[in-house]
Amino acid sequence: MKALTWHGTRDVRVDDVPDPTIQDPTDAVVRITSTGLCGSDLHLYEVLGPFLEPGDVLGHEPMGIVEEVGPGVTDLRPGQRVVVPFNVSCGSCHMCGSGLHSQCETTQNRADGTGASLFGYTTLYGQVPGGQAEYLRVPFADSLPVVVPDGPPDDRFVYLSDVLPTAWQGVEYSGVQPGESLVVLGLGPIGDMACRVALHRGVGTVIGIDPVPERVERARQRGITALLLDDDVVETVQDLTDGRGPHAVLDAVGLEAHGSPGAKAAHTATRLLPDALASKFMRKAGVDRLHALHLAIELVRRGGTISLSGVYAGAADPLPMFTLFDKQVSMRMGQANVHRWVPDILPLLTDDDPLGVDDFATHRLPLSHAPDAYRDFQEKKDGTVKVLFRP
Repeated sequence: MKALTWHGTRDVRVDDVPDPTIQDPTDAVVRITSTGLCGSDLHLYEVLGPFLEPGDVLGHEPMGIVEEVGPGVTDLRPGQRVVVPFNVSCGSCHMCGSGLHSQCETTQNRADGTGASLFGYTTLYGQVPGGQAEYLRVPFADSLPVVVPDGPPDDRFVYLSDVLPTAWQGVEYSGVQPGESLVVLGLGPIGDMACRVALHRGVGTVIGIDPVPERVERARQRGITALLLDDDVVETVQDLTDGRGPHAVLDAVGLEAHGSPGAKAAHTATRLLPDALASKFMRKAGVDRLHALHLAIELVRRGGTISLSGVYAGAADPLPMFTLFDKQVSMRMGQANVHRWVPDILPLLTDDDPLGVDDFATHRLPLSHAPDAYRDFQEKKDGTVKVLFRP
């Protein structure tokens, strides 16, 4: 089959790889009909190479049609249409039962001290082949895939794999209530959708901030108060929030934020090390570009909350602990627990389309165009916000 594979920093290719097969009795094989390009994939493209091996299949936002099921599968059947969450979770352990599917005790990577395995996402998270491919092996087939109705186009449901639950959890973790104020840093796919979720949930003032004019304009078209990142943004946000700052800030940017040249230099230097040394360095002394997080700390009002949806990976990130303590800031974060939020989100994926999923993608491309799409998304070219591949 054809699949998008990693070969080095900024080097991804569509290769011929072996078709996936049933390995355990509870497996299924899904023929992929749509699969997304996520901002987290850019971390693999640019920064997290020490935790990848050439030939690793990328991608964690797939949906498709069940082709085959193992002999132990009782509920799922061939021909059903499914979305595959990016967490590889068993659905039956203590953590899954607590709604923490990203911490699944069955697939936790204890040797690396990390949580549940993820599709298409490094040796740190299980090195599970991903979904930017023609076919995907899906474990725990009776509980992991989300069965969706036939009929509507894939765009209606594909974002259940990651974008929708990640945005929903980010807003939920912010603790912002109807009528209150929320700033969202970053208007890529997660930040854009988080703004839409917040408006839908009745948040009074939703402010999105991004350095890319096209993304700011896209958000404004959805009724969001969107601001271009500039030197006056803190003062502008203060003016929009009664001089106190927002009740909460959602950081949808993470480790590759603009505005941190020192950390960028560290990332570049790390890429020059042999992988074994680079991975050890990042585990013990890695740093992130923290511009977005520092801005969140500056913006949020005293007694407010910061919700982190953007991924941070540095083991030695310096934080302004005095400011956090002095302002009495609360923080919540973590990988989205997809199944925890599906019951809240699925009823919204109707013809009324309150979250605008039907036209959320900016680009729909064949999988063969994936290398160019990664480059354009990384460089924020051609109005790229959300790419869906059709294998």
